[in-house]
Amino acid sequence: MARATERRWPPGPRGRWLTGNTAEYEVDRIGFLRRSHDQYGDVFSFDDRTIFVIDPELTHRALTRTGTDFVTELPPLDTRRSLERATAQATTWMPVRRAAWPGLGRSASAATDIRIVEILDVVTESTAGRDVDVLSMMSTFTAQAIAAYCFGPDSEGIPDLLSENVRATQPFATASYEFPAWLPLPRNRRFSRTHQRLTAALTGIVRQRRAARSRSSRPRNDLLDSLFDADPAMSDDTVTSTLRSVLMGGHGVPAAALASVVRELALRPRLAAGLRGEADGSADGGTPSARLPMADAVVRETLRLHPPAWLMTRTARRATTLGEWSLHPGDDVLLNPYLIHRDPRWWPRPDEFDPARWSTGGPTRGTAYLPFGAGPRVCLGSALAMRQLTLAASRLAQRFTIESPNASSATPAFVDRLAPADLQARFRPVRRPA
Repeated sequence: MARATERRWPPGPRGRWLTGNTAEYEVDRIGFLRRSHDQYGDVFSFDDRTIFVIDPELTHRALTRTGTDFVTELPPLDTRRSLERATAQATTWMPVRRAAWPGLGRSASAATDIRIVEILDVVTESTAGRDVDVLSMMSTFTAQAIAAYCFGPDSEGIPDLLSENVRATQPFATASYEFPAWLPLPRNRRFSRTHQRLTAALTGIVRQRRAARSRSSRPRNDLLDSLFDADPAMSDDTVTSTLRSVLMGGHGVPAAALASVVRELALRPRLAAGLRGEADGSADGGTPSARLPMADAVVRETLRLHPPAWLMTRTARRATTLGEWSLHPGDDVLLNPYLIHRDPRWWPRPDEFDPARWSTGGPTRGTAYLPFGAGPRVCLGSALAMRQLTLAASRLAQRFTIESPNASSATPAFVDRLAPADLQARFRPVRRPA
């Protein structure tokens, strides 16, 4: 319902008295969004402070105006919704992003290929051919991989802290109700404790490395050293906060994406065989430096059908408009790449898994492909994520036959990061000719 006569607010389902649309949404999130999209169009209201956007052009506008008209999703326990503080943090973050970018670009990512594959090999070999929970296994891999990328040999203990932080954050991502930060709820206390432990660990590593660098000029070839060399120079606090952002982003999203990759390979043995042939037949014998166009296409198509960041939130920081609709400060705009990626207006055969659609360098879909967002706040580690996902998909197909008892029935879980729920798989080593 509009709060002022001049305000243009999109139509939407009215919901129930007191609870609104929350109960129906929680029962079946994507079903609720599909029904509302069909009935009300590309933009519809959830309540008098929240709208959903399933229009690629408007989504792109909201993303590219982040930092000016919008801020990103506010962190857990920030129930005061301080738009001024969020705006100030966004303004400070932009130059930090630019300074950190070289350490996360293609050339820097390529330097750690061999180490990333070694970590994957150790994690998969530990399953010993038994059925495992795929998302848990991939979370173990991505936590170790991103920690190694950030800290090299100084990463001990960080993967466990990362996993603990992800578990502590999940209740906030799945809950529809916000409670004051001062309430002594178990989830609030747990989040605060794990956040403090991770921050303390990162701060300790940063300070120790800074001191060691003053005594030796020998580079470590990891992201931390790259941040120390950034221009303009970063303080220890800025380095720590940047590392925390990279670590959290480089853990959950790739793990969810790899779980979906494993499901697709389990369902498509011929596709897995094609990836195996590509890796085995590459010019350098399938080592990580090889170009892997088929594996790259499989990853891109997986991210289209199953984008881990299936829902993105932007909050209006001031009175503004999005298309024909009026927004007040504090109004939330929820952007849905999942439905955009499956819209027949933008994608032929949208529900079909078809890596071949990327074989000519990718379809020209512009704003209709958003696995990593867009605009000035596009995922900082997108190049790193794509490289690691491509390597992992190729390596898994090269070394294993993937069998899953529930690949067909493991439906997506539309909560925090989109991934097949409770997917089980067994990784049987490929038998090579004697």
